[in-house]
Amino acid sequence: MAQPDIPTQLLIQSNAADQMTVKSRDGEKIGYVFSFMINKRSGQALYAVLTIGGFLGIGKAYYPLPFQLLAYDPANDGYQVTIDRRLLEGGPSWANNPPLFDQSYADRVASYYGVASESLALDTTGTDAL
Repeated sequence: MAQPDIPTQLLIQSNAADQMTVKSRDGEKIGYVFSFMINKRSGQALYAVLTIGGFLGIGKAYYPLPFQLLAYDPANDGYQVTIDRRLLEGGPSWANNPPLFDQSYADRVASYYGVASESLALDTTGTDAL
């Protein structure tokens, strides 16, 4: 029996994120990482946008998930969600046009998943206005 490819590095290029499989706690494939929402100031990924469903790009839905609800699974080189799939599928999502990911939307996502909301406020000293 062939050994699965063992990941050789921890970092991934953001343009390759859509190759990262997301599975449920019981190993069921849910979807893929579509993108990461990165804090411009810290460089930290605050959200992973998961893509679920669809066929040939039709009927896909996108779910922003607080990054802390994902666990990296090195054996499968993918992510595992730490919440129930039904909770995820009932959460904030979009099909065609993504919403403006402002503080209000971030608060809505955090509230739905019961996690602390991240501040998306720009620096008021004017250094972020450049």
